[in-house]
Amino acid sequence: MNKELFADLMESMKEAVAISKGELAPSRLFTVAPPDVKQVREKTGLSQSAFAQMIGVKVKTLQNWEQHRRQPTGAAAALLTIFDRVPDIAVKALHAAGDQGDTSIG
Repeated sequence: MNKELFADLMESMKEAVAISKGELAPSRLFTVAPPDVKQVREKTGLSQSAFAQMIGVKVKTLQNWEQHRRQPTGAAAALLTIFDRVPDIAVKALHAAGDQGDTSIG
């Protein structure tokens, strides 16, 4: 690694530490609102069990998300965002995957 790149990385790390300690304000802040899982599922017209099976989670997990006891994270949150924005395409794509014998996601 060249010295200039290393110096830039070290400066970035120092800034990150200062931000985490509240000593420096971040240059920008991103807030991502989690999707309303029940509303997302209802857009598909699927039951809880059918939707849970389609996205590869347990029904209890889906219920916890819908009742706001837990929040989806990572790939599940990304997948739910896709379902929220284009539910018909998401359902069609996952049905096509199921037709090929692969019903798992991830």
